[in-house]
Amino acid sequence: QVQLVESGGGWVQAGGSLRLSCAASGLSFGNYAMGWFRQAPGKEREFVATISKSGGNTCYADSVKGRFTSSRDNAKNTVYLQMNSLKPEDTAIYYCAARMTSWSSRCYTDRGSFNSWGQGTQVTVSS
Repeated sequence: QVQLVESGGGWVQAGGSLRLSCAASGLSFGNYAMGWFRQAPGKEREFVATISKSGGNTCYADSVKGRFTSSRDNAKNTVYLQMNSLKPEDTAIYYCAARMTSWSSRCYTDRGSFNSWGQGTQVTVSS
């Protein structure tokens, strides 16, 4: 059974940084593309970032491009989201997601592509 556990969320002032982690278990991590999504109150869950199973390709939502960076450590079964220059509009619950893939460098950006999800971690950015 795939289990994804996010950590690293919290409160930060605008302009600050946070690093989210997602620890995966119950899967052959190197065979999975990983994604980050977020959901603000009253809004739909939206794509933030994704990283291919090889780690060689990353894709980002326009709203976070240049500020967020996703990386992974396949030896530790962990994916990261480094968030810099945070803005109040980044406030949301951030979710980690996984999907098995045979494509080493493909980015998956739609929510329906992922079939395993974590419980989420809250990020709050104050102005």
